[in-house]
Amino acid sequence: MMIIGLTGGIGSGKSTIARIFEMLGVKVYYADERAKASYFLSHVKPKIEILLGKESYINGSILNKKYIAQKIFSDDELLKKLNEIIHAEVKNDFYLFAEKYKKEKYIIKESALLVEANLLSTINKLLLVTSDIKLREERIIKRDGLTKEEINKRIEKQLPDAEKIKHADWIIDNNEQELLIPHIIEIHKSLVG
Repeated sequence: MMIIGLTGGIGSGKSTIARIFEMLGVKVYYADERAKASYFLSHVKPKIEILLGKESYINGSILNKKYIAQKIFSDDELLKKLNEIIHAEVKNDFYLFAEKYKKEKYIIKESALLVEANLLSTINKLLLVTSDIKLREERIIKRDGLTKEEINKRIEKQLPDAEKIKHADWIIDNNEQELLIPHIIEIHKSLVG
């Protein structure tokens, strides 16, 4: 079984690409979603509260994303420590996912930080989704309701596409100029054929 990494900056459209692969029957691991879920694990939650404060959770049960973002996107050391906690959980969780689907020709590991977190050694090939900053901003504002300042802080913490391109085996330009499905089918055929 091959592990295909699917990455791209915030708002690039990784999730859309992943869903198209799922429609083709490919098993997709959503690292970013699993990372969010890991905040609520009984052995993780206390670590988060110690690192960032009890304000990280609203009424102890809802993730206070705005509070966490304000803390970590203005303090590189806090971001690093938080990533260490969460990445360890995602690594273990992905191992179980990969074991479950080891008979598949390939699976996809969707993650915004595959390159930044030095996880390239955990995949066989990399598919990069790129998109213009302006379009990414529009998508994020529509999806998450963030301000341009909040978006820019997050984009600044991610490597620019030019750096990620150096590691990519395939690049999908998601600027709403060309159809995505034919490109994805072509990649899919190359992997199953």
